[in-house]
Amino acid sequence: MVRMEPRGLTSQEETENDDGDFRLRRRHPLTFSMPPLFLLLLLSSIHASAADDICIVGSGISGSSTAFFLTNYTAPISAQLRVFERRDRVGGRLATVSVAGDTFEAGGSVIHPRNLHVRRFADLLGLAARDDGEGDDDWLGIWDGARFVFSTLPPPPPGSSWLRRRLHALLNSLLLLRRYGLSLFRMDSFAQEMLKKFLLYYNDFESRPVFDNVEDMLKWSGLYGLTQRTLEEELIDAGLNSQTISELVTVITRINYGQSVSISGLAGAVSLAGSESGLWAIKGGNWQLAAGLLKTANATLHLQEGIDSISDAGDYYVLKSNKGHEYNCTVTVVATPLDEVNITFTPPVSIPPRKMQHTHATFVRGLLNPKFFGLSSVSDIPELIGTMELPDIPFSSISVLKKRNQHDMTYKVFSRAKLDDSLLAQIFSTREETIRIDWPAYPHYHAPEDFAPIILDGKHLYYVNSFESAASAMETGAVAAENVARLIISRLPLGLRASPLLSSEKRCRWSS
Repeated sequence: MVRMEPRGLTSQEETENDDGDFRLRRRHPLTFSMPPLFLLLLLSSIHASAADDICIVGSGISGSSTAFFLTNYTAPISAQLRVFERRDRVGGRLATVSVAGDTFEAGGSVIHPRNLHVRRFADLLGLAARDDGEGDDDWLGIWDGARFVFSTLPPPPPGSSWLRRRLHALLNSLLLLRRYGLSLFRMDSFAQEMLKKFLLYYNDFESRPVFDNVEDMLKWSGLYGLTQRTLEEELIDAGLNSQTISELVTVITRINYGQSVSISGLAGAVSLAGSESGLWAIKGGNWQLAAGLLKTANATLHLQEGIDSISDAGDYYVLKSNKGHEYNCTVTVVATPLDEVNITFTPPVSIPPRKMQHTHATFVRGLLNPKFFGLSSVSDIPELIGTMELPDIPFSSISVLKKRNQHDMTYKVFSRAKLDDSLLAQIFSTREETIRIDWPAYPHYHAPEDFAPIILDGKHLYYVNSFESAASAMETGAVAAENVARLIISRLPLGLRASPLLSSEKRCRWSS
């Protein structure tokens, strides 16, 4: 993790890298031709910054991607790139949790095979795919609060032959087909049509405009209409039957977005795509993507320093932090949802009201209680329990993260509200360790969606997370960040890099 803090007004800056080593980074020499009193005042405020700084608020995938694209697409610039993070770690909603010595994803968990930016980031940073099998649950049970209305087959024993595993997959496909019929293919076609349009955001620069508002960005790709109707409306028009929507589709949206099929169509389509095969994650945690991008961008990272206010000072913005420091920035990028952070803007900015959907992730080392599910044995409980949209069901999903033996497992429970100990005592027969995390994970989607501006003030105050009202995922954050970086470059005299690390030509090759 990069940790860089200003240590004084010198011509060099000492910085710490991931290994705890220090290096010297050359900065522009300072020429002192000012009155001594002014010089003393300047030296007494070592956290004041030059007015040509570019500042990013938030170190999650949106903020780190913005930093990366800005430095990757431009020639070396004299501006200092600062990234502010109010927590003590980078990654935003990408984080891990440790249970019994094992590490699991606590936030954004999976990456789709056609998430082309994130794929390239991982390759560029030398990050390996996780190989521990988390997220590979294929024993699905759909619970209605009283019984399992549908279940796939239990997985074959470890070490089973290729033929047995293929036969198992075939039988599960037949079970799904028997229950849901042609709606399975229509559901897949709906998700694939969305992905086909989304892939347009990887086109080369000559055929892909820079967008200054989300509406035009979505209309250009043909995705805007999906944000104006509910997922349920879209799927009915696509020919899906009511059983598929109320069971299978609902399970997927409750797991991925903690919401029902009344979410907007684009968010729903992204959710359906997130249930496909081939999903993967970064070994050691997806947060490493953000950390690596910030390091590659040579960003000055201010950990545990949140921004309290952003004021327009004419040719630059004054950012005041919760540590009492001020930073002068010609460009300011807000890369965190403004819905639950208290940043004061002067003059005020106007964005549509938006609620964030909180997902409570509860990690439990212990054993599920089969009687709670109307079963006689733990071995009868599916490894992924999805739930229907019914008022008396207290959780969205339960999944097995690791099975040490028949009496010792680690589970992840998603719910819309905190699960208290009395309820957990009913769901689990034993609990050795319990960890609770409350995430303002994504917007509460509704149709028609209304979008905040990308440019908040008509000048150089940008908001990456405005795109999140269309859909929220690691890749959508990266796509929105690339557009903001290109927008900044198009509006400032920044020279383009001759051979960026992430070129549009390479992106085209990935999609083939």
